[in-house]
Amino acid sequence: MPPPDVIVATAVQRDLPIYVEAIGQTRGSKEVQIFPRISGFLQSQDYKDGSLVKAGQLLYTVDPRPYVATLAQANGQLAQAEAQLQQAKNDVERYAPLAREDAISRQQLDNATTSEQAAAASVESAKANVESAKINLNYTKVYSPVNGLAGFTVTQVGSLVGTGQSGPLTTVSTINPFWVRFTVSEREYLEYRKRVPDEVVAQNSKPDISITLADGRKYPFPGRLVGVEGQIDPGTGSLTLQAEFPNPNSIVRPGQYARVRIQSQVRSGAVLIPQRALQEVQGAYNVVVVGSDSKAEVRTIEPGAQYQSFIIVESGIKPGEKVVVEGLQKVRSGVTVTVKSETPKEQIDQPGTGSRP
Repeated sequence: MPPPDVIVATAVQRDLPIYVEAIGQTRGSKEVQIFPRISGFLQSQDYKDGSLVKAGQLLYTVDPRPYVATLAQANGQLAQAEAQLQQAKNDVERYAPLAREDAISRQQLDNATTSEQAAAASVESAKANVESAKINLNYTKVYSPVNGLAGFTVTQVGSLVGTGQSGPLTTVSTINPFWVRFTVSEREYLEYRKRVPDEVVAQNSKPDISITLADGRKYPFPGRLVGVEGQIDPGTGSLTLQAEFPNPNSIVRPGQYARVRIQSQVRSGAVLIPQRALQEVQGAYNVVVVGSDSKAEVRTIEPGAQYQSFIIVESGIKPGEKVVVEGLQKVRSGVTVTVKSETPKEQIDQPGTGSRP
């Protein structure tokens, strides 16, 4: 039988950025639930469901008439208290010279002074009631506290709303910028911290995180790390991270799923071979190496991270050695083979990004 024909590829060596991939979920950088601060009937909804709103924009109006009446009543009580205070002051001014001349008893002057103090306290209390009534009247107008995307309203016009209701009227989410929250393993986080040991520096570094959305396309704007959870989840051994991305066109909405890619380390002098050259037999990983004498050798290797369609070899292969990528089923160790063609080296050297399998 003639020597079997095989196609080989050359193991190459290069520096590679290794990326961690994780599934994350988008959320607004600010998510504010809108609750009414007073009770009453919802008079109007002053924004369009699902629209972008600005900070200070009117969202809802609660029927203000009961609160207008309460404010008028408080103003009346304040005027009454001020009149009583003025009368008490007049009494003190009138009794003081008479008491000095013993025309009246000292007890009468003391009673007048006490009445003046009580009237002054009543005025302060009435002023507080007026201020409280003004605040409640202002609360009949519900404004957006932030710029963002307002969701659908939960409570319809005409319904009774109040501070005791179970849910918010709506939620306003700031989506430019937006956040993506995702989890990585403890080992991946430690590798990242080896590359960037200062967490403050990491959170202020240039954007180097990318995401891919549900349509399969890479999001055009890179993101940066803005937060790390305080502790690792003991149940899963994972740590939650948070990245921030610009959203100038308001395309991304809260709640979307995204595939996150963040660089964890840089492998210097990594040896790469095509993934299709790898064979797994009973938990061991083998490749077929073709020597300069055209003889095949089945060799056990230790594979590492995946890089595009290639595998980083931790041990077992040296740069420049040739491994069989096609015709593996025809080759045995010690058999002489005919190298029909060789995978061009530039295919292995094409730019790309590595990721852990």
